[in-house]
Amino acid sequence: MLVEEAVALSERMGISKVFIGATIVSLGTTTPEMVVSVMSAIRGVPGLALGNAVGSIICDTGLILGLAVIIGPVPIQRSILFRQGYIQIGAAVLLILASIPWASPGSVFETGGALSQNVGFLLLLLLVFYIWASIRWAQRRRGVSLEEYESEEGAPLLVLFAKLSFAIALVILSSELLVITAIEMAVRLQVPESVIAATLVAFGTSLPELVTALTAVRKRHGELAVGNIVGADILNVLFVMGCALAATRQGLHVDPHFFRVLYPAMLAILVVFRVGIYFSEHQLKRIFGLVLLAIYLLITIVSYR
Repeated sequence: MLVEEAVALSERMGISKVFIGATIVSLGTTTPEMVVSVMSAIRGVPGLALGNAVGSIICDTGLILGLAVIIGPVPIQRSILFRQGYIQIGAAVLLILASIPWASPGSVFETGGALSQNVGFLLLLLLVFYIWASIRWAQRRRGVSLEEYESEEGAPLLVLFAKLSFAIALVILSSELLVITAIEMAVRLQVPESVIAATLVAFGTSLPELVTALTAVRKRHGELAVGNIVGADILNVLFVMGCALAATRQGLHVDPHFFRVLYPAMLAILVVFRVGIYFSEHQLKRIFGLVLLAIYLLITIVSYR
């Protein structure tokens, strides 16, 4: 339902499926990450809050996009993905830079770093700007104003938004059972919270992206899948971490494990994605999907060593 209504909205508004996937669909599918990270931050579990966001970026780009490209053709719009890609990597770099204690940056591998509440407010401000800019870009490509959408033939825009919201709610609810189970398993296995969050919990909260991406590819709407992944990566920083940090007055401690493994892994997989876009013309190559999947599996193995 989510894929079909997103495609209907794309066609109704005359907007690229990549744009719809990177904004409206991504806001819905990253809601589980936001809820988990905010609750973890409030309860004083920083490793779970940050690990969920960073792990979801790794899972979305490596596992989900990798599987999508392997399963079927994923068309790309290079002009949009180049622009979104810069925002995607820029958001990740900003998160890392904000985590470093600049008074003693060399200590991050031993004592870690910290993210303040003010960083959360900054990320939310950037989120508002990102959504505003995305709407402006979409209008410029279409060449019409939002008021003109309602005058066109087809189902009322409000109905499409209502159906899309209902579909997003169903996708979110369907992921919650696995998240609860994964946390319980990890606690019993006595695995560090940052590793739990970056692997099991991140996989659970990324289920909406997984289901949406694979369904989109199966229905021959691969550009919606790649748009959703790129948008989810951006929102995992601006939306998920923005909300989590803004909800905690004392901020969050960043464990050294992030600087040793998770941050480098996040940057590496995003750079590989950019390289894949650069060498692809009209659609992502299957070998590129295999590379992304292999990197994800390697990161997961290293995290548990």
